[in-house]
Formats: sequence, structure tokens, C-alpha cells
Amino acid sequence: MTDCMFCRIAKGEMPATIVNQDDRYVAFRDIHPHAPAHILVIPREHVRSLNEATDAALVGGLLLFARDVAQAESIGTAGYRVVLNTNGDGGQTVFHIHAHVMGGRAMKWPPG
Repeated sequence: MTDCMFCRIAKGEMPATIVNQDDRYVAFRDIHPHAPAHILVIPREHVRSLNEATDAALVGGLLLFARDVAQAESIGTAGYRVVLNTNGDGGQTVFHIHAHVMGGRAMKWPPG
């Protein structure tokens, strides 16, 4: 999908501060962080949202990759939050499935 900003980041066509990547996933710093550590984890494959996801291995791998990013960012032990926003009312603004990995401070509940 050529007009998807996250697809362009995954292909290296748009700049981002990449913190980790492999053949299936890319993790990069959020440009509007809501925590000291705020990283977005995306699959390289374009999937519009969790509602359109059909590949359990892709979604499960996304969560495991998010866990690995949290460990690499040294927030895994103290704790972190992984958020998947879905569609407009869920807060999704970029329609490419992505996980927010946030930590570096105590998270409050409810989140919003």
C-alpha cells in the first residue's frame, strides 16, 4: 500500500527512529510520545487494523516482538503497557495495525 505511512517506514522510504527490526516487524519511536519510552511496533505486511487481521501468527508475533522491544528498552522488568487501538473510537489514527509499547513510568488506570 503506497499511501500508508507505516508501510513507507517499513520499506525505509520515510524516516523514523528505528529501535529494532527483523524480516516481519519494525519498531520505532513514536513522534508524539506519551511516556518516557513510547515505541510503535508494526508488521511489515499491511493489515488495516486488528478487525481485519486473519493471521494469528502475525498478531502473536507482533506481541512477542513488542515484549522483546520492552526488554531491550529496559522497561520489561519494571513494567510496560502494550496498546492496540482499533478504528476511530478506539483511537486508531494510522490504519496499519500497530502496538504501542509504553513504559518508563507507572501507568495509570483507566487509561482514557
